[in-house]
Amino acid sequence: MDRIKVDFSKTLGIVKPMHSVNNGPVYKFAADQRITNIDHYKAAGIPYARTHDASFYATYGGEHIVDVNMIFTDWTMDATDPSAYDFVLTDEYMRVIEAGGAKVYYRLGSKIEHWSKKYNTLPPADYQKWAVVCEHIIRHYTEGWADGFHMDIEYWEIWNEPDLDSDDSTHKRCWGGTAAEFYELYCVAYKHLKSCFPHLKIGGPACAGLKKEWLDGFFSKLNENGIVPDFFSWHVYGATVEKIQNKIRLARELLDSYGFESTESILNEWNYVKGWENEEWIYSLKAEKSLKGAAFIAATMCMAQYEKLDNLMFYDARPCGMNSLFSTDFVFECLKGYYPFYMFNQLYKLDQAVEIERESDDVWAVAARGDEQNVMLTYYQDDDSAPEKTVKVEFKNVKNTNGVKLEYYRLDESHDCELVREEIFTANEFSAYIKMSNCTTYLLKIIQL
Repeated sequence: MDRIKVDFSKTLGIVKPMHSVNNGPVYKFAADQRITNIDHYKAAGIPYARTHDASFYATYGGEHIVDVNMIFTDWTMDATDPSAYDFVLTDEYMRVIEAGGAKVYYRLGSKIEHWSKKYNTLPPADYQKWAVVCEHIIRHYTEGWADGFHMDIEYWEIWNEPDLDSDDSTHKRCWGGTAAEFYELYCVAYKHLKSCFPHLKIGGPACAGLKKEWLDGFFSKLNENGIVPDFFSWHVYGATVEKIQNKIRLARELLDSYGFESTESILNEWNYVKGWENEEWIYSLKAEKSLKGAAFIAATMCMAQYEKLDNLMFYDARPCGMNSLFSTDFVFECLKGYYPFYMFNQLYKLDQAVEIERESDDVWAVAARGDEQNVMLTYYQDDDSAPEKTVKVEFKNVKNTNGVKLEYYRLDESHDCELVREEIFTANEFSAYIKMSNCTTYLLKIIQL
């Protein structure tokens, strides 16, 4: 029997934003042909929405939004001239994200370009001018410049996956230059933006992996320039929670080894991927939209809360093949992968994270206390034939004045975070016994009577 021990007297700080995502809800302010998921998005309490790859999706605004070259389209123009900027559809997208209850996490740069000809991933001709353009995008959204807004956007990320392809690659999908050229762009942009906005968080570069040689060059260049980034963002995909966990630890070790102890570590692309080619890729896409993908999401959230990670952003909430939350064509229909976000939010809304002890390799859990005392746990193995098991959850130091009700909400093939069982307890120590099939997730809510 697997055991999970929860001691509500042992707190560990706040519940962190482990249920952030890439991209916002689908919503049009005009009612015509409106198909929306905004109510479900709000109910999940998504804390941050990263804007990367938004311009792939027509309803957000497509090729006219977010990316620097889509806002500042003519590089012969003066970067301080408001008429040189086209903010209209990006403005609408920013408003949609805010309407969904999330804070914008803005990626400066371009979406990935898989096609044979590259348009917006090539190095800017003038790094300083590119930085000045980014400055005015930030001023538009945070200071009202050019009939803009005063939005609370604290995170501004420089580029995406500049390390994805090697210097000698003939098919560079995110950064068309060399590693050294990117290091230079980053330093120019960071210094300029930080001098303009010392109160905002400037960072990046959303690395595709944690490639030591590339990062050694990057971090060394930052040290040479006296730069301590506010945050370091990076990506990992895999089929096991342990792979994600090991990368989280490696990222923190690398940052600390270069003297970046104060720099936040943000994992802002992750999802279930067994392989990127052929049958493994097809299997991965199907798994992402299934109960298995949902359990992987839940297990990763549970694990990451207790690691040295500051923000976890799932890829992707944009309607696409890798969206595990919503049906691609009918976005108002929730997939199994939506419910771990909703469940985790029931802990995120509480005051403090609570320590747990696991006596299991494949049952993951997270706990929090506040107005309620809640636990989320999931049984996840990548092995599709993994057997059913019984899990004992031991509760200690439960706040219990006049009795409590323990509510069991289950996510499995037959239930979508539905209440399936209730028990009453009068003591401040008790246990719950739960039979779990592989890829089942529970939200356990302890409510005062």
